[in-house]
Amino acid sequence: MDAKDEPWTGPTVGELGELVVLDRVTSRLPQGSPLVGPGDDCAVVAAPDGRFVVTTDMMVHGPDFRWAWSSPSDVGWKAAATNLSDVAAMGAVPSGLVVAIAAPQDTPVAVLEGIADGFRLAVDALAPGCGVVGGDLSTSSAFTVAVTAFGDLQDRAPVLRSGARVGDVLAVSGELGRAARGLARLFRSGVDAHGEPSRAAVVATGLDEDPDVGRQRRPVPPIADGPLAAAAGATAMLDLSDGLAIDAGRLARSSRVTLEISAALDDVALHGGEDHGLLATFPADAVLPGGFRRIGVVLERGAADLVRDGVGVPTTGWDPYADWDGVAG
Repeated sequence: MDAKDEPWTGPTVGELGELVVLDRVTSRLPQGSPLVGPGDDCAVVAAPDGRFVVTTDMMVHGPDFRWAWSSPSDVGWKAAATNLSDVAAMGAVPSGLVVAIAAPQDTPVAVLEGIADGFRLAVDALAPGCGVVGGDLSTSSAFTVAVTAFGDLQDRAPVLRSGARVGDVLAVSGELGRAARGLARLFRSGVDAHGEPSRAAVVATGLDEDPDVGRQRRPVPPIADGPLAAAAGATAMLDLSDGLAIDAGRLARSSRVTLEISAALDDVALHGGEDHGLLATFPADAVLPGGFRRIGVVLERGAADLVRDGVGVPTTGWDPYADWDGVAG
């Protein structure tokens, strides 16, 4: 995290007002190619086959990110990536984002500009052609970024969680466990004497250079592999946001099957979250597309959602209600 990406000085949102702040933020956002973009009461986004997918997610300071550990650009990147991944998990191509930000009155405008830069960088890297087509600004004591994402199915059926069939191959695309390892290092070494997240501790311990910390801050979901999976005949798919085990359990329950996974997967890969890879099932004779690799098979429904070497695996992972204790999820 570069020093120039910590813009905690300069005029605040309260000093400049909504119109000026909005202009300074929107000028930095990726535009994409909507039929009607920012500036009217609604954007107009094309839905060529008459359907579109839509998802929403929010990031709140405290449970979802900490300024001591993430720059504004990191937060913008992550907010974009998590929503783009959900669109890809349906087999769709991201077509537009709507972004709402609620910030304390004393927040420097440069922080919002940094978030906008993060959105632009993430969209350019992960989903070229997508854009931020609208949004809203408000004020709140808790800094909050809420994103709604849209996607084009391109004349294909959406890939649901409920379509896995006995005998299908279970496959994953993307990284497993890196974001969780990075978060563990931040909580171990990026804190002060009282256990509170500390920017000074991050700098002193060199965590800015840790590649796993980098993945926690800026996940790189395999967005293009979602539509490729749909075209290759994926029978079920979902985004790995909360951890492989808990998300695999969701797929298993939706499809009323049991998933058998490879013994080679360690506990961090199974239960760590926020890698935002894609988990999918394919017919046994399918050629796995893109970066997908086999990690298991679909079995008839048994007593457990998930098994490894014949033994049930706890389908646990990140749960913002069960687990929140000041830990960034």
